[in-house]
Amino acid sequence: MTTVLTRSPFAGTWLREPWSQQLGVSEGVVPAADVYREGEDLVARLDLPGVNPADDITVEVEGRKLVIRGERKDQRSEESEGRRISEVRFGSFRRVVTLPKSVDGDVVTASYDAGVLTVTVPGVFAGTTPQRIEVTTAA
Repeated sequence: MTTVLTRSPFAGTWLREPWSQQLGVSEGVVPAADVYREGEDLVARLDLPGVNPADDITVEVEGRKLVIRGERKDQRSEESEGRRISEVRFGSFRRVVTLPKSVDGDVVTASYDAGVLTVTVPGVFAGTTPQRIEVTTAA
């Protein structure tokens, strides 16, 4: 018995595309990311197991954007017998985080440990305090 799984031709364009543009997600491999504020710093953590950080990951600052790009390469040989199920995605990726202000790239740090890339942008929130806006109701 053979089971064929098909995808709707509209699934990628109607549901995912509007959101992926806002989140800085590109097609293909999309590593999970956790971006948060820690004091005055911005911290971005991306799950990137199985990559060589020295060769496969690039972290750049472009104006007010933190750009993380790279490639997860398939290291397996093509010779295999029988059936194979693979849920691991391989290919290029690009994630963009918009910063509240421009920063000097020299202050940004990136480290890779146990398959997680951690990028810290120190002081990017310095001098920015949220301003509370009163919400009124029509009565």
